[in-house]
Amino acid sequence: MSKTTEIQIEKSRNLIEGLRRHVKEMGERGVSNNEINEMEKTVAMLSEANDEVDRLREELSPKVKKMNDLMTLVKASYAESKKTLKGYYPQERWPDYGIPDKR
Repeated sequence: MSKTTEIQIEKSRNLIEGLRRHVKEMGERGVSNNEINEMEKTVAMLSEANDEVDRLREELSPKVKKMNDLMTLVKASYAESKKTLKGYYPQERWPDYGIPDKR
């Protein structure tokens, strides 16, 4: 759970608890039970959505690592091949091999 979301859920739950306590003690003063119930439902939905995001992050993390590892291999291969071609051919022939940059 992201820290920001976790803090907001906790703050909202504490507020709901406090509102319920005071509605019972002093009756509805500016905030109705319906509004409190609606807020509680929304906080519960936020918590569920956050749990789903956490599950997706857990699934995504190893895939991102694999992609980054492959990117590193591709970059190394590209750099090595480019270096080799630049050493064998004059600058005018580099575009023929897909090397657009200049020295």
